Amino acid sequence: MADPARAAKLAQRIKVVVAEALGRRVKDPRVESITVTDARVTNDLQHATIYYTVFGDEVAHADAARALEKAKGVLRQEVGRNITVRLTPTLEFVADQIPVNASNLEELLREAKRRDAEVAALAASAKHAGEADPYKGDAPEDIDEDDFDEEDTDLSGDKEPDEDANR
Repeated sequence: MADPARAAKLAQRIKVVVAEALGRRVKDPRVESITVTDARVTNDLQHATIYYTVFGDEVAHADAARALEKAKGVLRQEVGRNITVRLTPTLEFVADQIPVNASNLEELLREAKRRDAEVAALAASAKHAGEADPYKGDAPEDIDEDDFDEEDTDLSGDKEPDEDANR
């Protein structure tokens, strides 16, 4: 097993070598719109995965994938010449999904911003269901204990209080 730091350095070097070789050595016009975005190498330095993006529609993506598969031998040979490892790693090309995911995320953010604006507009014109402060009322401020006489309150209803029952 190689050091992970060495694998990371090798991956960056492979990324640069493949990007330069696509412009210099590969004469296929289908690779002109390819951009190498990242490369990763396993810790044993035997396999390299190269991530790429393609400018264009789905047909351009399919053409670029076929062109990379066709040029894989030439690119591996170029990598073998320009790196200093005992065995040249195998190359695997994977279409990078980050731009697609980023555009989807941006669309979701635009939608959220639009909905937030709608909610803010509704909140600006909203009114309270009742009064602005439902706890303030016209209740008298001075309530004395003298206002409540024991004689005035009849708790038993229609019956007269029985003085013998309380004994």
